[in-house]
Amino acid sequence: MTAFGKRARTAAVLTHSRPDQSVASLRCLLDVAAELEVELWFCEDEVRKHGLQPGPGLQIMPEWRSDADLCVALGGDGTILMGLRQQVGTEVPVFAVNLGQVGFLATVEPAEQEAGLRAAFAGEFEVLDLPALEARLPDGTVHSAVNDVSVHRQTGERVATLRYGIDGQEAGQVRCDGLVVATPAGSTGYNLANGGPVMAWGVEGYAVSFIAPHTLSARSLVVAPDGVLDLHNGSDSDVDVAVDGRPSGVLRPDESLQLRYRRDATLLAQTPGSSFYRRLREKFGRLAG
Repeated sequence: MTAFGKRARTAAVLTHSRPDQSVASLRCLLDVAAELEVELWFCEDEVRKHGLQPGPGLQIMPEWRSDADLCVALGGDGTILMGLRQQVGTEVPVFAVNLGQVGFLATVEPAEQEAGLRAAFAGEFEVLDLPALEARLPDGTVHSAVNDVSVHRQTGERVATLRYGIDGQEAGQVRCDGLVVATPAGSTGYNLANGGPVMAWGVEGYAVSFIAPHTLSARSLVVAPDGVLDLHNGSDSDVDVAVDGRPSGVLRPDESLQLRYRRDATLLAQTPGSSFYRRLREKFGRLAG
């Protein structure tokens, strides 16, 4: 991680999908930004959620703008992932306040929000470069995933047959309910629930794990960062494709999607001295307790 050091004059804002869960956090953000003369940018979806009105220090944008000095996400990991995807390739850090259950990607907890925002607007934080996965669907559309790309058999359909290969070499075929391809940041999510490997932040490469495999021979694997993965639907029916948990398309029988690893795709703000291993212990220890 490296120090950021740039004072923020503008900040684009994303909030929890349930507005009532972000009221207090949003009020704190508005107050601190007004005091420090930071202009906040809200897209129209956010305005509708919270009944906001434009005024000094609060600008309403017709659509998301990724050229603010900072992105502030108030929510759980889903909201934070949305912010990170919005900022892919921009070098604009995402500062996240955890309003969810786990908040593995969050920068601070609500009790630390005011002090954290003051430090963030002053540029007093570190940034972690996070990789992404680029998924190219058969129709040519490309999606960026910060956590994972997953493929699932559709409800009511038979077990899927999925073939996968790396750099043109077939690696295996599995009958399963689905497959998850995860970045290191996403390895503690769906991939971990499948028994896939936890990859510390900073490790290069991506993990492949299987959802309910119908074989004893299916094993998770870690692909080298330059390896290109091709995933083929060998089933008789469509399978659904999700990017960071959001429906993003389908693979029809005999269609394939291609996945590539992208280094340093997006920036996550971190408090100085943050540790992946301490975060892992604290976040998952909380669930265990």
